[in-house]
Amino acid sequence: MRDRRRTILRPVMLEGIGLHLGLPSRLTFRPAPEGSGVTFRRIDLPGAPTIPACIANAQLTERRTSLGVPGAPGAPAVAELHTVEHVLAAVAAARLDDLLIEVDGPEPPILDGSAGPFWDALGEAGVATGRTAADYLELTEPVRVIDGDSVYEAHPAPELTLDVTIEFPHPVIGRQHGTYAVTPEAFARELARARTFGFLDEVEGLRAKGLIRGASTANAVVLDQDSVVDTALRWPDEFVRHKALDCVGDLALAGRRVRARVMAFKPSHRGTVTLVREMVKAANRERRMAESNVDKGGMNIEELMKIIPHRYPFLMVDRILEIEPKKRAVGIKNVTINEPFFQGHFPGHPIMPGVLIIEAMAQVSGVLLMDAVDDYANKVVYFMSLDNVKFRRPVKPGDQLRLELEITQFRGTVCKMRGVARVDGEIVAEADMAAMARDR
Repeated sequence: MRDRRRTILRPVMLEGIGLHLGLPSRLTFRPAPEGSGVTFRRIDLPGAPTIPACIANAQLTERRTSLGVPGAPGAPAVAELHTVEHVLAAVAAARLDDLLIEVDGPEPPILDGSAGPFWDALGEAGVATGRTAADYLELTEPVRVIDGDSVYEAHPAPELTLDVTIEFPHPVIGRQHGTYAVTPEAFARELARARTFGFLDEVEGLRAKGLIRGASTANAVVLDQDSVVDTALRWPDEFVRHKALDCVGDLALAGRRVRARVMAFKPSHRGTVTLVREMVKAANRERRMAESNVDKGGMNIEELMKIIPHRYPFLMVDRILEIEPKKRAVGIKNVTINEPFFQGHFPGHPIMPGVLIIEAMAQVSGVLLMDAVDDYANKVVYFMSLDNVKFRRPVKPGDQLRLELEITQFRGTVCKMRGVARVDGEIVAEADMAAMARDR
């Protein structure tokens, strides 16, 4: 049985100054009704507007994660809240699904620069378990995002784990790497108290932009050219631990518990927010497909591999969405940078080879033909001809190929088909093909 939704038992409050805006702030965690999600409330603004902690409200801001409820087109946001990542990291790690977070200013208090004080406060508040099942963001295929220097891959996994690498040209940091299971116990032990950090030579420029006005060595690890200033590190690799903590907070914007293995190289708030957008799109797309194809005879990868003999690295179909015997079939292929052919095909400019798009179509057509013949377990499909092959546009990592095959003629064990491959509804390749099912 899936875990049930959770909130807290009683309110708990913290106060201090904000990291970037430097203003006094009081934050109160409050229990919330089941199913309401995690929501911030700006109690200092007229009407006390609420801001759901979801990806739709995320704003791409420098050095922090900010939320805003959009106003009318062209108008400023109705309400904004800056630097929410440490708060959300503690909330997500505590596996809280429903929570009201009241803030009396534009930014939560930074406290000691980590998520530790928020984690402790939530522990004091206790946990109340609801009646309904918790909601999860789960992947069936990898998601890859590149945003500037930041590179991410998210893979299906039973729980959230992070594999984080950072690089800074500083003698105290250099290259650091860490792998973390994001369970409540591991978060408390390995990530919660890792503090934000910055460099002394950046202070003037950032403050000129209106940032880090509340920063000090009491709430951040500050580095000069050679060393840490006026504090001691909590771990030698506190820097990569804090970046992992930030990832936990930004991933919370999925609006549900995340189950994935996330690999992040040089992560940034902007990059992780972009990753969450893509993960939510992928999960929602899979959910729509599942709901719309319940009765259309689809096949998952295990069922698919019982029909066709292809295996890695030449299995070019991830799922059959629908199949109408002796009529048509629709399959999908998710194209990722991990495909082995990208290593040698236009290195540095990854484009899926056109012949492999045709091969993916052919494998879907093979499923369609095998489904139409008797004793398919002892048959194999051979292709006889390809005609009218056209390539319309390049296919790149991150694209999802929709492979549509329709039978135009079927006689005995010989089949003629028309194939079309699409990405986001746009045709990328098409071909006429003929195939025959033969005894193995």
